[in-house]
Amino acid sequence: MHDLLIAPFADYAFMRKALIGAIAVALGAAPIGAFLILRRMSLTGDAIAHGILPGAAVGYLLAGLSLTAMTLGGLVAGMAVALGAAAVSRRTAQREDASLAAFTLISLAAGVMLVSLRGSSLDLLHFLFGSVLALPDDALVLLAAIATVTLLAFALLFRLFVTDALDPSFLRRVGPRTGLVHYAFLALAVLNLIAGFHALGTLMAVGIMILPAAAARFWTRSVGAVVVVAVVIAVLSCATGLILAFHLDLQPSATMILCSGVAYVVSLLAGREGSVMARRRLPSGVPA
Repeated sequence: MHDLLIAPFADYAFMRKALIGAIAVALGAAPIGAFLILRRMSLTGDAIAHGILPGAAVGYLLAGLSLTAMTLGGLVAGMAVALGAAAVSRRTAQREDASLAAFTLISLAAGVMLVSLRGSSLDLLHFLFGSVLALPDDALVLLAAIATVTLLAFALLFRLFVTDALDPSFLRRVGPRTGLVHYAFLALAVLNLIAGFHALGTLMAVGIMILPAAAARFWTRSVGAVVVVAVVIAVLSCATGLILAFHLDLQPSATMILCSGVAYVVSLLAGREGSVMARRRLPSGVPA
C-alpha cells in the first residue's frame, strides 16, 4: 500500500509539486464550478477556458513561456470572452448557447494557430494539456495565490454570490454596487481557469471545475454542502489521477479529469439526491 499510494510522492519531488499544484487548482475551481452550475453557466465556463488560450498564446509569442505574460494575456482574453458572450446574448436575437459555442470554437482555433506560428508540437501539447508534472515554483505560488484569493472571496461574499445566483434582480434592487458581485464572480472564474490552464491545459481546465460540482449536486441540495463535497471530490480525483498516471504511464491531466468523470457517473447512479437509484426509491407519483 505504501508503494502504491505514498511512495510516488515521497520519492519524487515532481510528484509532490504536481499534487500541491493540483490540490490548489481543485480548492479554487470546485467552488466556482458549483456556482456556475447553480447559475446554469456551465457552458460559459467552457467558453472562458477556451477563450484564455489565444490570450496566453499572445503572451507566449511576445515573451516565450513566461508565466507572467501568459497569465496576463489569458486574463484579458478570458474576461473579454466572458463579457462578449454575455453581451451577444443580451443585445442580439441569438441564443446564449449558440454564442458560447461560437466563442469557444473561435478561441480554440485562434489559440492553436497562434501557438503554431512560433512553437513546436510540444509547446502546443503544453497549452492544450498542461504541464502538471513540470510545474515550476513560481507557478505553484501563482496557483496557491489564486486558490487563497478565491477561498477568501467566498468566505466574505458567499451570501451575495448565492443571492446573485438565485435572485439577481433582488440584489440589483438592494443597491447599485451590488451589480459588481456578478463581475467579481466572473473575475474569480477567469482566474481559476487560468490556474487550471497552467496545470491541466486549456482542454482540461474546465473539467476539474464542473465535473466535481456536478457530482456533488447528487449528494446534497444545500449550496454550502455542494461546495464542500465538490472540493472533496476534486481533491480526491486529482490525487487518484496522479497516482494512476504515475503507475500506468498515462497522461496526468486527462487521468485526473477521468477520475472526476468516474465520480460523476457514480454520483449520477447512486447519489442521495435525484440520482437514478434515488428516483427508483421514491414512491410512485412523488417528485424527486
